[in-house]
Amino acid sequence: MSKLKNKTVAILTETGFEESELISPKQALEEAGATVHVISPASSIKGWKDGNWTVEVTIDKKLSEANPEDYHALVIPGGVINPDKLRTDKDAISFIKSFFEAGKPVGAICHGPQVLIETGALDGREMTSWPSIKTDLVNAGVNWTDSECVCDAGLVTSRKPDDLPAFNKKLIEEIREGVHKEQKTV
Repeated sequence: MSKLKNKTVAILTETGFEESELISPKQALEEAGATVHVISPASSIKGWKDGNWTVEVTIDKKLSEANPEDYHALVIPGGVINPDKLRTDKDAISFIKSFFEAGKPVGAICHGPQVLIETGALDGREMTSWPSIKTDLVNAGVNWTDSECVCDAGLVTSRKPDDLPAFNKKLIEEIREGVHKEQKTV
């Protein structure tokens, strides 16, 4: 049975994403029946693993050509470089913000939640992340917890690659549930 048949998910990333944090969710979502598009403001992107550049991932759509209304959910992989680049891109922030405004599921892992700060949609949210960005999230109004996976009204966050099985499972569940009307709007 295809849990996510007729669902289309955007993975928004820049170069410097943590390899497993893009590849694993993408594979899990596709195995669950979703169509997944890798979206980036860059024309080419490379992963990062163990301090080295790794795989180049094909971009399905340039950010300038992507319409958030075409997607049921959004995933932001971690890696130190990826969210740092995205958080200074006004088009990327606008794209992400539209998912919060529509109550659509958003997943972010490791350093990925850092880019979400720029949306202004985190005040009062329960979240987790890589420990080094805890203070940034707390300063944005997040109730931060050191947990494998935290879900708050469709916002799914995890700490690190070891948490990917729990992250992927919860992400699929939230996408299957669809729009979360109780989700805080911005």
